[in-house]
Amino acid sequence: MRDLGIIPDGALLIHNGTILDVGPGHRIENLSAARDAREINAAGRVVMPGFVDSHTHLVFGASRLDDFEMRIAGATREEIAAEGGGIQSSVRTLRATPAKRLERRARSVVSNMARHGTTTVEAKSGYGLDEKGEWKMLRVLDSLQRKPLDVIPTFLGAHAIPLEYRDNVDDYIAWMCSGLMPRIRRRGMAVFADVFCDRGAYSLGQSRRYLEEARMLGFLLKVHAEQFSHSGATRLGIELEAVSVDHLDHVDSEDIRLLARSATMASLLPGSVFHLGLERYAPARMLIDEGAAVALATGFNPGTSPSYNMQMVLSLACAQMRMTPAEAVSAATINGAYAARCADRAGSLEPGKPADLIMLDLADYRELPYYFGVNHVHMTMKRGVIIYQEGSVASCPEP
Repeated sequence: MRDLGIIPDGALLIHNGTILDVGPGHRIENLSAARDAREINAAGRVVMPGFVDSHTHLVFGASRLDDFEMRIAGATREEIAAEGGGIQSSVRTLRATPAKRLERRARSVVSNMARHGTTTVEAKSGYGLDEKGEWKMLRVLDSLQRKPLDVIPTFLGAHAIPLEYRDNVDDYIAWMCSGLMPRIRRRGMAVFADVFCDRGAYSLGQSRRYLEEARMLGFLLKVHAEQFSHSGATRLGIELEAVSVDHLDHVDSEDIRLLARSATMASLLPGSVFHLGLERYAPARMLIDEGAAVALATGFNPGTSPSYNMQMVLSLACAQMRMTPAEAVSAATINGAYAARCADRAGSLEPGKPADLIMLDLADYRELPYYFGVNHVHMTMKRGVIIYQEGSVASCPEP
């Protein structure tokens, strides 16, 4: 994760949206295919792969500002939920919001992601928690595909327990497994199935039933694991060959050992810890030193991580989880692509891959996490097309 393959004074040759060659600038410029090429001057700047944000909840009806104020005043997660806040608040607004309005809001978020350097994003359902609401979210995600980012959809029907099923959760799991999930799979509306296994959400047994059924139907698996407590969800994800287990703020040494010996990615979301004002971040240093494959994601959502800025996530990873800048860049690009199962087409600048890249107003990649909370992106390119370019600041006229 510390080897970024840096090429000083490097160049890329791009044709029809695909990278043809990468190498020292003097070699690329002398290729016959480069003779009539349009040149984009990146002198003094860093060019790197676009970010792959492998865990987001980008479709929602409204911000959770009441939750935010209650948390500032000292309310716990359970107290906020008891007052009607938390995920159930997002469920109510999602169900009441027309699909067109959800789509407009989500398009705005996707545009801002592109401005901040993200070129591929995974996005989950999970605020509907009934048939109409979940389908509405998945259709919105489908409408966002390649406009302009690649959006990888995940079905998160097991996000929270619907209030109408709070006394018979097993019936809700059975309904999803026998009715909703098979239809979603048949129509190709989601690549992954995800479950939130934690205190106040789904038990280990309920999560197992849901994930085993999803795997049998052909979904790839993800797991919200060990965010607020140690539930055993990490080991369940490893056992069922999940592509990633996400959060991991409360993993133990045995979880880390097993992750390091598995093909399951450890996706860390420090933005949630920061926004909730918690002190326990995922043990990134231990995970990496043990040999686990670590990815970083924003976890963007209205309740616990309302930020789509992957650059800020890198700053938190370095300052709070003791990742090196190179490890953070790897975790936010190629490892994020593995966590979203799209490393064949995203996460690195290689011949044959789409030209998904960003140009930074920085001369050294280590400045990326160093200047925290700042947008360094000068240009974002998706499949060889410039989809965002930084504009100049206008001069103020004389009074």
